[in-house]
Amino acid sequence: MPRFFITSAQTGVTDGGKKTVIILGDDASHITKSLRMKEGDGLVVCDMAGVEYDCVITSVGESVSADVISERKSDSEPPYKAVLYQALIKGDKFDTVVQKAVECGVSKIVPVLTERCVVRLTKQECEKKRARWQRIADEAAKQCGRGALVEVCPMMTFREAVAAAAEADLSLFCYEAENGTTLKSALKEHDRIPDTVSFMIGSEGGFSVSEAETAKNAGMTPVGLGKRILRTETASGFVLSCLAYEYEL
Repeated sequence: MPRFFITSAQTGVTDGGKKTVIILGDDASHITKSLRMKEGDGLVVCDMAGVEYDCVITSVGESVSADVISERKSDSEPPYKAVLYQALIKGDKFDTVVQKAVECGVSKIVPVLTERCVVRLTKQECEKKRARWQRIADEAAKQCGRGALVEVCPMMTFREAVAAAAEADLSLFCYEAENGTTLKSALKEHDRIPDTVSFMIGSEGGFSVSEAETAKNAGMTPVGLGKRILRTETASGFVLSCLAYEYEL
């Protein structure tokens, strides 16, 4: 069933006491023109606060109105908030990272400018790309049944990202030269599910030794991801899958 996201301002109650929702903008156009939905058709609406509504359309047009038939707490969100700090990468690979990370349960995605990034964007240039990445994230959230949208944040420098990432309950620095602590052992150290998880993935060239030292000194835990070298566009999905296996499945 088609899934859409609304804010609390898009909900209301009729004179008869029935709860309703109003869908606006591009989503309303998509329902009316692309999906060609009509009165009586069903859809699912999420309020971005973890509640899903089963609805029946009552009118279509520039805006779409629907009556709420039932509501429930979303069960598709992980029991932790995972933030991906992803180094900038070439071509459309970042598009892939955004899409797959959303599907795998990430809560936020932060582009990071690191020492070995081939792509060198200013914060202003990155803002132009961020609008595209946010659209990709929104579409992925709808497609895979997420209960909340995923924010693609403004770009950070490496030091800004390390400082922010280190504040999480579990803060992982994914480093191909780490031969001691593995991702598995880092996850096993926690006797409960962490409320917040951050993890940082490098660009095509990985991280420099100095960056690894900076991350470790800030309080992040350097971890290896196994005996195979993962491509940067694969690594985030791998980490998120391991988190899901350890804390959800």
